[in-house]
Amino acid sequence: THPHTGSTNVASVEPINKVMVANRGEIAIRVFRACTELGIRTVAVYSEQDTQHMHRQKADESYLIGKGLAPVDAYLHIPEIIATAKEVGVDAIHPGYGFLSERSDFAQACVDAGIKFIGPSPGIVQKMGDKVAARQIAIAAGVPVIPGTDEPVTSLDEAEAFVQKYGFPVIFKAAYGGGGRGMRFVNNMAELGDNFNRAVSEAEKAFGESMFIERYLEGPRHIEVQILGDKAGNIVHLYERDCSIQRRYQKLVELAPAFNLPIGLRRILADDALKIAKYVGYQNAGTVEFLLDPQGRHYFIEVNSRLQVEHTITEQITGVDLVQSQIRLAEGYTLPELGLGQEQIQVNGCAIQCRVTTEDPAHDFRPDTGRIEVFRSGEGMGIRLDSASAFAGAIISPHYDSLLVKVISHAADMPSAARKMHRALREFRIRGVKTNIPFLLNVIQNDTFLHGTITTQFIDNNPQLFQMQPSQNRAGRLMYYLAEVMVNGPSTPLPTTSKPPYFEPELPPLFAESPTNAPTGWRNLLLEGGPEEFARAIREHKGLLLTDTTMRDAHQSLLATRVRTYDLERIAPFVSHHLNGLLSIENWGGATFDVAMRFLHECPWSRLRALRELIPNIPFQMLLRGANGVGYTTYPDNVVRKFCELAVRNGMDIFRVFDSMNYLPNLQLGMEAVGDAGGVIEGAISYTGDVSDPTRVTKYDLKYYLELADELVKIGTHILCIKDMAGLLKPQAAKILVGEIRERHPDIPIHVHTHDTSGAGVASMLAAAEAGADIVDGAIDSMSGMTSQPSIGALVTSCERTPHDTDTLVETLQLQLNYWEQARHLYAPFECTVTMKSGDSSVFKHEIPGGQYTNLHFQAHSMGLGNQFFKIKDKYIEANKLFGDLVKVTPSSKVVGDMAQFMVQNDLSADDVLERADELSLPQSVIDMMKGLIGYPPGGFPEPLRSKILRGESPIEGRPGASMPPVDFDSLKQELVEEHGNSITEEDVMSAAMYPKVTGDFLRHHAQYGPVDKLDTPRFLIGPKIADEFKVTLEPGKTLHIKPLAIGDLKPETGEREVFMELNGQIRTILVKDKEAMKEMQFHPKATPGVKGSVGCPMPGDILEVKVKVGDEVTKGEPLLVVSAMKMELVVAATMDGTVKSVAVQKGSPVEGDDLLVEIE
Repeated sequence: THPHTGSTNVASVEPINKVMVANRGEIAIRVFRACTELGIRTVAVYSEQDTQHMHRQKADESYLIGKGLAPVDAYLHIPEIIATAKEVGVDAIHPGYGFLSERSDFAQACVDAGIKFIGPSPGIVQKMGDKVAARQIAIAAGVPVIPGTDEPVTSLDEAEAFVQKYGFPVIFKAAYGGGGRGMRFVNNMAELGDNFNRAVSEAEKAFGESMFIERYLEGPRHIEVQILGDKAGNIVHLYERDCSIQRRYQKLVELAPAFNLPIGLRRILADDALKIAKYVGYQNAGTVEFLLDPQGRHYFIEVNSRLQVEHTITEQITGVDLVQSQIRLAEGYTLPELGLGQEQIQVNGCAIQCRVTTEDPAHDFRPDTGRIEVFRSGEGMGIRLDSASAFAGAIISPHYDSLLVKVISHAADMPSAARKMHRALREFRIRGVKTNIPFLLNVIQNDTFLHGTITTQFIDNNPQLFQMQPSQNRAGRLMYYLAEVMVNGPSTPLPTTSKPPYFEPELPPLFAESPTNAPTGWRNLLLEGGPEEFARAIREHKGLLLTDTTMRDAHQSLLATRVRTYDLERIAPFVSHHLNGLLSIENWGGATFDVAMRFLHECPWSRLRALRELIPNIPFQMLLRGANGVGYTTYPDNVVRKFCELAVRNGMDIFRVFDSMNYLPNLQLGMEAVGDAGGVIEGAISYTGDVSDPTRVTKYDLKYYLELADELVKIGTHILCIKDMAGLLKPQAAKILVGEIRERHPDIPIHVHTHDTSGAGVASMLAAAEAGADIVDGAIDSMSGMTSQPSIGALVTSCERTPHDTDTLVETLQLQLNYWEQARHLYAPFECTVTMKSGDSSVFKHEIPGGQYTNLHFQAHSMGLGNQFFKIKDKYIEANKLFGDLVKVTPSSKVVGDMAQFMVQNDLSADDVLERADELSLPQSVIDMMKGLIGYPPGGFPEPLRSKILRGESPIEGRPGASMPPVDFDSLKQELVEEHGNSITEEDVMSAAMYPKVTGDFLRHHAQYGPVDKLDTPRFLIGPKIADEFKVTLEPGKTLHIKPLAIGDLKPETGEREVFMELNGQIRTILVKDKEAMKEMQFHPKATPGVKGSVGCPMPGDILEVKVKVGDEVTKGEPLLVVSAMKMELVVAATMDGTVKSVAVQKGSPVEGDDLLVEIE
């Protein structure tokens, strides 16, 4: 691009000394760089919205234009641009691309002001920029064209006349401009009117011009030829580019030269491009564009009389700097003087350009805006980056094009260039805004792209391109969570003022422990022999077997079920290697399923899989609430069956199946579901009352339990469990009940579970062992006692040197005891001993289950009723009697507890309830129970109480789940995918089937904050301290080093605080809304996540049109509004059928992402 010495006609050359670029972004910077290399001074212009934009900082001088104008209008204001140029001594203006680059009136204004226009002459810009006129020129030059209108279409009537003559499909195009704006594809008459109006609107907004229409060619290739011309009439081509990979007529990926293009056709295209250029006497740079049909016929479509976005790849393969060539040609040099004869321009290798944009391919390429929090590019040999706003801290505006950076790879051939591009794109790390990089990666790896022939329908024909691996951004999301907690406090409610200390419990000594060398345990036998052989081996075993509840029921009873997977995983290898004699570990089901998602923001299925991997040798045990699954109500049968199947698949072994009322039909469903799934069935008798008291008049006598045991054995239980959830099984009662069952069923293993609320738990378990129990439940000493299980240490030492010796080393237990003793401090906010200082032998009277006792005790103290807890216990007794004496275990125990609290709060006696049951606003759980939704107790519910509560509503007869329609898992998955993306698993679907709202909230939390389960417990609960450096291991070999630095002052205009952190040695800033401050500030309301009728704005922009009003009936998919942003118009559609309840915006309203637009009910 530099003139050859001695070959220049100096008199005809007018050197350029100062260039203004009438544009913004990366193209402005591209021109500045070319000028700087040529020793030319540069001038930038910028709008008010671009005050912080990089392009103005890259120029030698920069000047504000368009003050008070709309963002785009500032760059279209010709008089001010010309005036500024004259004022600062500019002698040439480069228009870049877009904006004024193809406006002949701008080129003429430059000439009239005595300023060189770096581009074709105004006359050529006029002829070539008008696509209708350009068609006529092509025809005159003997180049084939597609059928289309000869003049601009100014009305819908003219458009209708064209399609009646030529048929569909057709395409509207702006008579001037490009970039896909003002282009609309129409396939039938019904779509014609709306698309005409939209195309006219977009064209006028971007270019201020009219439309023309042409027949749409289906499945063509889009090939363009780069040309250069000088004032002497010399024209050369720089070969072609393939721009077929497009979306909405905007190019995404370009190649040079075109791949799989026959050499003969390549020559014809170049020759035809030169014909058109020579016909009009073309000067400077331009692009002649063609479409190739499947038969290889080519058609001229337009000439872009400017530099193209994709000029970069032509530069890479030819070595010609097109921008410097433009400048030299504008100075008056000829092509030969620049060494640019046709024979001197050769192709070297292959180049690919990918346009990285701030668009979300998973949501129809919706533009994203905001601040770039992290920017790390892919570089290295063969990679070129052209960008402007690509840096951490850059603000991506909704007012301009979404292009962020152009990535160009160059190599010897197309496959090598593709490999370089793939490597470079994978190196990118962009956080804060979404990008199309995952989509581009799929394109670059696509087999058709690499080996076939691509057409403009490439994206439509390859829907698998949208099956993207989403960017994980785990570090960014975790830091956002930490910043959120630092500003707004804990994300999970802390019931007490106690705080966890910042330390990690010390682990017992670990040597070469790993899952691959775990010693043999009972699970090995189970996997080899199956459930029946497993049960037989238990009966043949000499000595008492133990189930350790530390990982579930113990912390449910003592620490509100809040122990996290993080702390369970840390101790798991030790348990696997040193407590492999345990019959089982209870670590799942029951309340842990709900609490894991609701409060700990972690997936219960992931917990199960993680522990299974670390403890492959010890059977896992869970609680299954019969037909209630792991929920609090009845579910359709297929939900329970599918749940058990998935639980086994994810690593569960033994299912303790119980029903809160010992309702046999519910028990049978659960047991059959477990058996069909291949799990070990542990049918459970839920125990209440006292079989050792012959004077007690009760329906729960010894005969009742023995008959229930008989039924469970008939159904096919592998193990028979006595589930004493309140700790009511006295030692004498244990001897009687276990002894009688053992006599009746000598071959069935008996497993006894209790709580130590009264303090008699160890004695009862020893009595059960004496009477013939094979297995008892206990917890590690530091997690035992009170409402938890009896101490395993006490059981082990008590059985030493007896026929029930557990063959467990007390020293080994002591090591685990130390870990959990420290770990309990981490959960200080949930520690039951804050309010509960001892056990309670009155449990034999009130019969409150262990976990519920802890919760009620907490609630009483939190409401200031700690000194009146005895009243709640008394009302619990009354409520239980009102309901006819229930077996109290989740969910029936919750109903009794709800009623007890209701009676305390409303100062009601049992007689008051009986008398006024038909008028009281009773808890919904009470009403549901009386309907029969959780089954029936022996003898049914008492009358007339039940009838009064139901108030004429018919109860459910028989097993509730039997009459419920099955859940359509496929439909449910589709709903979840629509809201949460393609990463939804079978396990997520099952979670949603049982806990729809909780699962939705969990998935949204995970999407926003990432894998918070990887944080240690203190920092998860209360956040980190300033200057507190700590590590987070995401996976083996990936560790984050995080250090909070400061929390900024409140920003009054946004209600945000800026949190400064250091991540792996680099400064990060996170903006967090201060929720307390926001209460005092007024902002546009946001759409409510998870509520279908709450329609939010998909992207920042302006409301262009409101199509509905309050009271309108709408159907799903019906247009509600039109939003304009990034020069694109987006129709926002109804998310459901219903009635418009409110419209929160009006035409012209500026909106941010997720702002509430419309409410539908």
